[in-house]
Amino acid sequence: MGEKILMKGNEVIAEAALRAGCRHYFGYPITPQTEVAHYMAKKMEQIGGVFVQAESEVAAINMVYGSASTGARVMTSSSSPGISLKQEGISYSAGAELPMVIIDIVRCGPGLGGILPAQCDYFQMVKGGGHGDYNLIVLAPCSVQEMYELVVDAFNIADTYRNPVVVMGDGYLGQMMEAVEFRDEEPIVKVEKPWATCGSKLERPHNTTTSIYIDPDVLEAHNNKLQAKYREVEKNETRVEEYNCEGADVIVTAYGTVARIVKNVIKEAEKEGIKVGLIRPITLWPFPSASYEKYADKVKGFLCVEMSTGQMIEDVKLAVNGKNTVDFYGRTGGNVPTQAAILEEVRKIAAKK
Repeated sequence: MGEKILMKGNEVIAEAALRAGCRHYFGYPITPQTEVAHYMAKKMEQIGGVFVQAESEVAAINMVYGSASTGARVMTSSSSPGISLKQEGISYSAGAELPMVIIDIVRCGPGLGGILPAQCDYFQMVKGGGHGDYNLIVLAPCSVQEMYELVVDAFNIADTYRNPVVVMGDGYLGQMMEAVEFRDEEPIVKVEKPWATCGSKLERPHNTTTSIYIDPDVLEAHNNKLQAKYREVEKNETRVEEYNCEGADVIVTAYGTVARIVKNVIKEAEKEGIKVGLIRPITLWPFPSASYEKYADKVKGFLCVEMSTGQMIEDVKLAVNGKNTVDFYGRTGGNVPTQAAILEEVRKIAAKK
């Protein structure tokens, strides 16, 4: 690793993508992620890459589809309403098994909502905001350093499984500045892409990329193939941080910026004699259900904290599987759960007999 550099989260995302071999970026400006595009616009020109500010989010995702079809490492970035507009193209990309990286720096909704940070995109990213039985691989960093590392990982994972990968962070992570330490050399996974539409020179049958299969049996076989791939992703790529969970009275679960706040709550609770653990999903899909199952009957209860009205809590409840209670605390509108408020919820659960 090299020296530490103070950088904004959005700029780190772009730098990480370049280091991962991304030379094609298509996007459209929207707060709070526009700095990703700014950085790419400047750097791509310097290194001979391709930067296009598309006429819309719909156009941008279809440009990504085309570039990914050639086997290139390609990325787009947006924020919540912009991601909503991209969803049809994302579904097409999943159906055509195209590797790409999608950055979602989440702002509050619904509708245009506001430009302040939120976590209300969980459902549209984790559950598949477009049509069809597909999954996106969703990575959730909690620091600028982790943003860098997970963006590089995202390109490797996308190529390995021929699948779109999302790096989802709330607006705070995109806008905050932290010290980041870059590697001298990135661990790039080299994947052969015989499926790519990169020109055959008549040396092989021509390739096509498509997500349309008219024959029902052919489409069902394709869906079954996708589902088998998703099971492999679940087996190999599930990531989670378990922090202070052994012997805990209460386990709080959170991701992104909120997980950082919870770690301070853990210190405050310890002063009151309450042992609190944290389960932080790093992959929102595949969801780390096994971590919840492991502690389901060993604590007084779980608390799910989100910057939303409660979306990840559904996966937490499924993982706990009725073996314990799962309480919820959330804030919306760009408000952030405070240490004091979370601690009060922890006290209530710890007081259970």
